[in-house]
Amino acid sequence: MTTPEATEPTANNAARKIAVVGSGYMGGGIAQVLALGGARVALADVSAEIAQKNYDRLLVESDQFIADGLFPAGSTEILKQNLWAAKDIEEAVADADFIEECVPEVLEIKHQSLARISAAARPDAVIGSNTSTISIASLAEAVTHPERFLGVHFSNPSPFIPGVEIIPHAETSAATVAASRELVHAAGKQTAVVKDVTGFVLNRLQYALFHEAAQLVEQGIATADDVDTLVRTTFGFRLPFFGPFAIADMAGLDVYNFCYKSLQTGFPERFATPKILSDLVEAGKLGTKTGAGFLNVPAERTPELIAYRNKAYVAMQKLIEELGPAPIN
Repeated sequence: MTTPEATEPTANNAARKIAVVGSGYMGGGIAQVLALGGARVALADVSAEIAQKNYDRLLVESDQFIADGLFPAGSTEILKQNLWAAKDIEEAVADADFIEECVPEVLEIKHQSLARISAAARPDAVIGSNTSTISIASLAEAVTHPERFLGVHFSNPSPFIPGVEIIPHAETSAATVAASRELVHAAGKQTAVVKDVTGFVLNRLQYALFHEAAQLVEQGIATADDVDTLVRTTFGFRLPFFGPFAIADMAGLDVYNFCYKSLQTGFPERFATPKILSDLVEAGKLGTKTGAGFLNVPAERTPELIAYRNKAYVAMQKLIEELGPAPIN
């Protein structure tokens, strides 16, 4: 379930005490997000010296982000008020309402860190992991009271990417999920709750695209630069505004069904028609043109949707022209 309405920080985090364990690039960015959202945030790492060094780095980064127009004026002062470097994990988590684990993606290191966190934290403190690859259930083995543990997966760079995956495991309580979403929303982010499966959702989609792109380059069908150009300027151009199901509904699910059949002439297994798609087509639910599809947008709203789409794409092109090309080549 997504919550696109949560885009601006609120005052809801003002009374919260949060600890971020692992103060490197990802952990530090998450700490910035939560501290700027109003929470009191402790940074912890393998030593007090590293936590302090990264605290100092985050303030310098904030000054630069302000100068670049990326953070609002006054952000560094807010960080100085709300962010602090703890001497160790135990001090950081002792009185925290929420703890975000951001240590390296090594199961043993995460287990060791989570065991220390759960031993030192209050029994009612919610514990999240920023893992992008490791099963939440396997990480929960190191946590006492595993019902208060889940995945809270921010994306890089966390200060500027609005989406966060919320990943409960089988024992995670509904209250833990709700509290985590509320905390993330209060920091101005959006959430999607997904199941604890390999790759979760974000990376399954991201790596599926990369896998197909890599094969196109390996087979000499297009260069890496040409693939990137097509992704940026065609279907990728739509993605800031619409996800794959909204795009399919607008294109017509019958069109998608036909295109799958065409793709199957060259790749019968790789592009087998998803049953969820063929079932909708057989039921006459073809997307916006019939008022029913994946998202069931009423047919009378189609003109409004198309007008928004066109306005959004023109605005995106103007933004790209204003920014200029990325400094890659």
